[in-house]
Amino acid sequence: MYKVKIEPGVKLENYLAYASLAPRFNAFHNEAVLLRKALRKKKIWMVNSTEHGGGVAEMMPRMISLLRQLGLDADWVVMETNESQFFALTKNIHNLIHGQPGAEITAEDKALYDQINRDNARQMAEYVQKDDIVVVHDPQPAGMAQELKKMIDITAIWRCHIGLDYSNDSTEAAWSFLSPYLEAYDQYVFSSPEYIPEGLSGNVTLIHPSIDPLSHKNRPLSLHKLTGILGNAGLLTSDHPTLYPDYKHKVTRLKPDGTFGPARNGEDIGLLFRPILTQVSRWDKLKGFFSLLEGFVELKRNNQENGNRSRNHNRIRNARLVLAGPDPESVADDPEGKQVLKDLVDAYVQLPDDIKKDVVILTLPMKSAKENALIVNALQRSSYVVIQNSIQEGFGLTATEAMGKRIAVLASSACGLRNQVRNHIDGRLLHHPEDPSEVASHLEYLLNNPKVVEEMSFSAEKRVLDHFLIFQQLTNWLNVFHRAQLAKEKNQPVLVG
Repeated sequence: MYKVKIEPGVKLENYLAYASLAPRFNAFHNEAVLLRKALRKKKIWMVNSTEHGGGVAEMMPRMISLLRQLGLDADWVVMETNESQFFALTKNIHNLIHGQPGAEITAEDKALYDQINRDNARQMAEYVQKDDIVVVHDPQPAGMAQELKKMIDITAIWRCHIGLDYSNDSTEAAWSFLSPYLEAYDQYVFSSPEYIPEGLSGNVTLIHPSIDPLSHKNRPLSLHKLTGILGNAGLLTSDHPTLYPDYKHKVTRLKPDGTFGPARNGEDIGLLFRPILTQVSRWDKLKGFFSLLEGFVELKRNNQENGNRSRNHNRIRNARLVLAGPDPESVADDPEGKQVLKDLVDAYVQLPDDIKKDVVILTLPMKSAKENALIVNALQRSSYVVIQNSIQEGFGLTATEAMGKRIAVLASSACGLRNQVRNHIDGRLLHHPEDPSEVASHLEYLLNNPKVVEEMSFSAEKRVLDHFLIFQQLTNWLNVFHRAQLAKEKNQPVLVG
């Protein structure tokens, strides 16, 4: 295991400079001041499986920084292993939890899982001291608590970011495997009540993931900063000067022959001029990339056949689909990413030339977390609509991010997404994300109704300000820590109302 270095970042008082954030920040700070008094002598540890890629890794630096600025002692550690089969196993568990068919979890798999978690727990024991609070995120390191507790008297909390709102053979297999490890935890935190497996309901707190509105991925960008980021990342074809040097690691774009090259080679993407439909996600088969691509092709074909009969024929004709995800080499705990991207490349190569020019597939560099976040920020702000066509989704912070930027979203009705996107109010919800025709129908509606899209975008921004900012998440965590501490002092289970 290794400890992640956390930069201080935005200071607490900086939030007060924004009129929309000040009242929400003040409410959070007033409660946090009361709670921190009871927690000052506690050390808080956050544990997960990767430093890069995914919502958990992105939330962690700001959570740790803000906890520290509140006067609490907090750190983030990441588990390590050279066993590639371990992450293949945990990806299988991840898919099973989402109800997808997967490989049977064998005795050999269990032995590997036990060994990696035992090894990491022993390393973690070099950091942890008696009475520390250890928060373990998701299935990969879930086996650590029982090993740690054999060595040190800690309070252990399991934070699960994924789940499914129904049960089937796959979910039952996953929870059957994980249940013995989860017995070691004192409390559990889930994103939605639908995700809670049987047997854990008495010790659970619900906390929605959230965004930091002043992080690099979400902070406001002036027009000059927006165009500067796009230019520095290699996403604009322009002879105009830029204020800062180009990024060392630039975005790469899929070429018609199926290879990746510089994004600004060939025709300009048109990010500042065309109606851009964007999905930014991990290269994961559950993110619905393929039905989204097929739906976009159907949209274009229908528009060609209808000709000028469509009242926004030109808007649809000029629309482009941007599919963006991380360089798959940089996401250690997602071994399927390379194969999903390869399959998407194969599907792209088969497209007719007239459609291919309107589909843009980008891989985003991950060498610099700051630059990656700014690129995503600029891509989302350049979008007419942001899409999250997930077959299953634990929460879907990419939708939250877009909504916070006053961008309407088209999202699937997966549990995590429908918990934040209100249909026809903040965006549109797809009932069948695997149906290309339904995708095409929603895209056509959104492109044909710019005034409705604008109205939904304002509602989306308010929705995030009211419910999904990091202030509310941190307040909830402070209450979890406080209750866990009181329960331990009284030597009784945590009861959550």
